[in-house]
Amino acid sequence: MTFIRSALLGLCLTSAWVSAQAQLRIGQTVGVTGAVAATVQEASLGAQLYLDSVNVKGGVGGEKIELLTLDDKFDPKLTVSNAKELIEDKGVLALFMTRGTPHTEALIPVLEKYGVPLLAPSTGAMSLHQPLKKLIFNVRATYQREAERAVLHLAATGLTRMAIIHVDDSFGLDGLAGTQKGLEAVKLSPVAVAKFDRNKPDFSQIGPSIAKLEPQAVMVIGSGTAVVDAMKSLRDNGSSAQLLTLSNNASSGFIKLLGNHASGVIVSQVLPQSPNYALVQEASGMAKAKNILDVSPAMLEGFVSAKVLVEALRRAGPKPTRAKLQTALESIKGFDLGGLSLSFSTTDHTGLDFADLSIITASGKFRR
Repeated sequence: MTFIRSALLGLCLTSAWVSAQAQLRIGQTVGVTGAVAATVQEASLGAQLYLDSVNVKGGVGGEKIELLTLDDKFDPKLTVSNAKELIEDKGVLALFMTRGTPHTEALIPVLEKYGVPLLAPSTGAMSLHQPLKKLIFNVRATYQREAERAVLHLAATGLTRMAIIHVDDSFGLDGLAGTQKGLEAVKLSPVAVAKFDRNKPDFSQIGPSIAKLEPQAVMVIGSGTAVVDAMKSLRDNGSSAQLLTLSNNASSGFIKLLGNHASGVIVSQVLPQSPNYALVQEASGMAKAKNILDVSPAMLEGFVSAKVLVEALRRAGPKPTRAKLQTALESIKGFDLGGLSLSFSTTDHTGLDFADLSIITASGKFRR
């Protein structure tokens, strides 16, 4: 199995560490290729920005942090096999920033078998928050909170007819539950609910049937290219509905994939985008130093997740073990990320509860 570092990911970073020096090994299994590749690349870029800034100053306790990444092609089976390789063969202290709800859920038995903590999975599935998963530490808010927030916003603007298109897996059902919860709160019901296969998404029937109902808004719950295809199908079939999706698609790559269909699409966010926040200023400053002019929401999520990882490694002390790292994570209380406060405990691994909305502008940017 080939291990992928920042240069191979095309992240345009000059790495401040090499394998021979790295002593704090962190593992990641994620879809470097496949449906979510564009967002994965941006999140990884954001994480590496912060890790490089720490490593160039000597790392944590004099030890450099090495992020070993394996490509799972957004396939849950590969996610599990990759995790076992990272744990058994590479001896990683923790897993970091996985992507995908069924993928992360499939890792739970592996984490429990080896006592390996997983920090900052890039999924907001409620199943990873409640009941508590002792080895999973979430940074982002839940999808259900995002979806409910989006529906309440639309209802406040007077929209009453919403359709829902969701991927037929645990992620899709989770997002569907949040959307329906929002609708119930304003005493509305969806005009239609349609599901699609995760492995072979087909919108040849869904697009025309939803468009024919003339909904005022359509929430599309899915990942990457599937959401793009669903939205294009709706537009190609004459729908003028307000289109929405969740924060797992909050990347510049997603905007590029949408092309001329991007403008006006609402994407929920789990981190602020305003430069009034110190964390946005910090990330933007580091990005500019690398000649990266725009920090996308996906980049910011990676950046913030890396900040939490480094804080936990510092708290774990010299020669950290997996158990020490878990204890260190649970000791984080009121950690200032730069305008947002993150806390964990032995009974709460949620981290942040921030949720907001953004709209894609005609110039291809996310704006509140």
